[in-house]
Amino acid sequence: MSITSVTTTDLTRRRMFAAALAAGVGAAVPISAARQAWAAPTDPGSSRLTLPRPTGPHPVGTVPLHLVDTSRPDPVAGPGHHRELMAGVWYPARRAEGLPRAPWMTEGALRALLTDAGFPLDPALGPLTAAHVGAPVHHAGHRLPVIVYSHGSGSHRGDHTILVQELASHGYAVVTVDHTHDTFTEFPDGRVLTPADVPMYPRDFAADLRFLLDCVEGLAAGRNPDVDGKPLPQGLLGALDPQCIGAFGWSKGGTATALTMLADQRVRAGLSLDGPMQPTITADLDRPFMMMTAVFTRDAMPDVAEFWTHLRGWRLDIQADGAIHPSYGDNVTLIPQAGKILGMTDQQIQDMIGTLDPARAVRIQQAYPLAFFDLHLRHRRERLLDGPSTAFPEVKFIP
Repeated sequence: MSITSVTTTDLTRRRMFAAALAAGVGAAVPISAARQAWAAPTDPGSSRLTLPRPTGPHPVGTVPLHLVDTSRPDPVAGPGHHRELMAGVWYPARRAEGLPRAPWMTEGALRALLTDAGFPLDPALGPLTAAHVGAPVHHAGHRLPVIVYSHGSGSHRGDHTILVQELASHGYAVVTVDHTHDTFTEFPDGRVLTPADVPMYPRDFAADLRFLLDCVEGLAAGRNPDVDGKPLPQGLLGALDPQCIGAFGWSKGGTATALTMLADQRVRAGLSLDGPMQPTITADLDRPFMMMTAVFTRDAMPDVAEFWTHLRGWRLDIQADGAIHPSYGDNVTLIPQAGKILGMTDQQIQDMIGTLDPARAVRIQQAYPLAFFDLHLRHRRERLLDGPSTAFPEVKFIP
């Protein structure tokens, strides 16, 4: 499948097997081929899928937030309804003993995702994260730098949990969001919403991110943004640093990250994980921006090449050999596990995640984003970003 054909279909979630696990977007396999692979029965004795643990020194805590942006009408719900979102805050925890680990997705959202994709995996096999629900916040004498995250088209806020919990384990507060009507999400009252037929554009995602920035400022000032008044973990109010904010996103979320930075000076550094940068971004951006490309490269995508020319500050473009669109995310480790449960061949699995070894892909997405945000939010220089590394020989620096 060509890059052009994927672009013109807006990378819909039904085009590849990765969508069945993370509702991602990509360019690997037509749905007909994928559904043939899904036909194998699930082994009733199968183990729960797992995610790699973060490498940082801190345990991780998390709390979901139910948010309403009263400044924006909801495009689907009708008159009198405003933009309603589910979000999550991930952070370094002081302790986590005895607290439950958060699921990758809520049961209702995961069931809807699997049903939508026609994927015969028991929702009970959905992975747990490393984060403990409601754990008290770790304080080290300073406020926590903040990173906001935007998922891809038809995806969900848990789709890059490997990266999110890695950052939190190293002392960042990461705020994730489900972009309602282009996601699988579940609200506290049990409502489950799935991707709607109403178009959601990168600018809509960017508006959600800017609202998240407002919520970060509220949390920093001691205000609870949860519309239900949900109790927050001990130490979260006042813990975030609204003057030290970064952002990252995957695919459409990568484009939204760039648009957010162009519209909002509160974001000091941005990272795109294989974002197509559509529509064409022609405004100059003077703050640090890094791209981890795979399918949407500057050579293949004029919009990405054009965006690169408008980066006036620190910039970097890296690409891992063998990476495809889902390689920088949870898909790279969840697809092989689910594929083995369903009796898929190694070749079928490789077709879905690329030839980059999954264990190496995990290390790359843990190491490089952390080095980027450490450099530009904490001013900690990391030689990993200076050029090719013997520790990561598969990562190329694109001049």
